[in-house]
Amino acid sequence: MSQPNRPLVAIAYHSGYGHTAVIANAVIRGAQEAGADTVLIAVDTITDEQWAQLDAADAIIFGAPTYMGTASAAFHTFAEASSKRWYTQSWIDKLAAGFTNSGAMNGDKSSTLGYFATMASQHGMHWISLGVQPGWNTTTASEHDINRLGYFLGAGAQTPVDAGPEAVHKADILTAERLGSRVARQAAVFRAGRASVAA
Repeated sequence: MSQPNRPLVAIAYHSGYGHTAVIANAVIRGAQEAGADTVLIAVDTITDEQWAQLDAADAIIFGAPTYMGTASAAFHTFAEASSKRWYTQSWIDKLAAGFTNSGAMNGDKSSTLGYFATMASQHGMHWISLGVQPGWNTTTASEHDINRLGYFLGAGAQTPVDAGPEAVHKADILTAERLGSRVARQAAVFRAGRASVAA
């Protein structure tokens, strides 16, 4: 659980072959370096205790690989299970964000990020975008630029389908760290604001 003045950022993710887990851990590092307490939850093995951690979090960052134009089936199972929280509006006014990985440069990752944003909106959450200008978009730019794939809604990563988790691109890892940092900073602002209003 979070310290009194530190936001709690939870990452709820699924990773099919380990690539998305690399991104999830990068998001965690970014959030921790920005001063947040964190919890990493694999949704395909989620426990009652971990559901309670999501309920207690200031922000939830959703992550999954993009398979066939949307999040993985395991993540969809988690999302449907979250309808119990939707019914009671347990997550209303929490912050939300998202990340995904696919084998292709584009790979319809925007569909997955849009799905996460829609899910968060149904829960009454506030969506936090990546907030990083696109890289690798000029003749002098490089594939090593942060946000090299040019996503705005969340963090997008690309890893060859015939390579292991060690092949996740360093620029995508740095981009994911930026997402975690941004969400942690915004969560701190929201937490301080709530405390100020309640005072």
